[in-house]
Amino acid sequence: MAPSDPATPPGVRVRLARARAAVRRSVLRRRRLLLALCLAVAVAAGLHATMPPPPPRVLVMTAASDLAAGSVVTPDDLVATGFTPGSVPDGLADDPVGRVLAAPLRRGEPVTDARLVAPSLLEDYPGLVAVPVRLPDAGAAGLLRAGDLIDLVAADPQGSTATTVATDAAVLAVPSADPAESGSGGSGGSAPPGRLVVLAVEPTEVAGVADASARLFLTPTWRR
Repeated sequence: MAPSDPATPPGVRVRLARARAAVRRSVLRRRRLLLALCLAVAVAAGLHATMPPPPPRVLVMTAASDLAAGSVVTPDDLVATGFTPGSVPDGLADDPVGRVLAAPLRRGEPVTDARLVAPSLLEDYPGLVAVPVRLPDAGAAGLLRAGDLIDLVAADPQGSTATTVATDAAVLAVPSADPAESGSGGSGGSAPPGRLVVLAVEPTEVAGVADASARLFLTPTWRR
């Protein structure tokens, strides 16, 4: 039955009227508090609408815990942390998982290339051995580029025979020439004449290459 229905018992109508009156009195007593709450909500909404958007964040891989030098980085060692664009350090490692730490890394510190051991020269040449070889002819050595495949021919300047001591040796590096180095032996320098190169050779060729490098005249030849 509706509260205003004449059939509503008088006692019920009285209780409902008293309840409505109590609610009005409660609202009136608290009208200042309610007004203050409404004003606070309005002010907060206005401030939120006028606040600038938060600055963009760049996710950077950082150490999830303190890591010791020599550790191999695993996925569990890393956590993505948001950095503002201006605070992102230079030299971030593209894929540090599986790399070896060259120095300790504190929790929260970004993983940069300065904290990682450089990739091995032999990374792309499994099973081969890196051998530094000084070629007497600095000019010929200067023609080499990393990735070249060469044969290394050894000849005795006093003899008439030549021997191939390494076949399909991969050029790993051609370090910058020292000012004291020269193709003719230069004077006043402490370095031996010629030019140093680093080659990847078969393990069975290492002894022959080392011996020829010490006693004979080495010449690189290109097969392709």
